[in-house]
Amino acid sequence: MSAFEKLKELVAATEADATAFYTKGNKAAGTRLRKAFQDIKVLAQEGRNEVTELKNKESK
Repeated sequence: MSAFEKLKELVAATEADATAFYTKGNKAAGTRLRKAFQDIKVLAQEGRNEVTELKNKESK
């Protein structure tokens, strides 16, 4: 569940940058947003691996 919690925190922390980029056109916020999207991608993959691992443990 830790990957899911980290993912939720990252999305919440990124909201201000998303608003600054999309509504105000702040290019620096856009750069931070792109980095956050990459981090989200990595965390999502970790979460997928965690779920698969737990699912396979229960099956055995």
